[in-house]
Amino acid sequence: MNTQSLQGLYVDELRDAYSAESQLLDVLPRMEKAASHEQLQSAFRQHREQTQTHVRRLQQILDSLGEKARGEPCRGMRGILEEGEGLLDGPDGLARDAALISAAQKVEHYEMALYGALRSFANQLGRKEDARLLQKTLDDEGNADHELTRIAHARVNEDARA
Repeated sequence: MNTQSLQGLYVDELRDAYSAESQLLDVLPRMEKAASHEQLQSAFRQHREQTQTHVRRLQQILDSLGEKARGEPCRGMRGILEEGEGLLDGPDGLARDAALISAAQKVEHYEMALYGALRSFANQLGRKEDARLLQKTLDDEGNADHELTRIAHARVNEDARA
């Protein structure tokens, strides 16, 4: 990680976010398939579409900096996703959707921390358009987290309790 300057750190963190989102794109279809509640399947499908937009935004920012998107794989996202892997291949059960929501919310909170820092870096570096795009992504992640909470409270957790 380049901690010699805020600019270097910003680029490294953008690449980390790009890697995190790319890893998530690989897993979201499996999460959708593993979910049994229709609302949860829809939430995963919608988040996959948003994640594709997030990847495009990151690519746009990196392009404007004259930087490549590729870097080291995001170890934080990899760890969170590996932790949830067993849910995807494990046995069906009423609690599995609740566990999928928990795993997805861990992802959302990681992404919110990452995008909040990136937005702050962009503002500090005077990159207002980057900050605007990063705030839109941060808002998307927060909305996804709220939707997962709504689904959990509306039905999934009650079904899992049975």
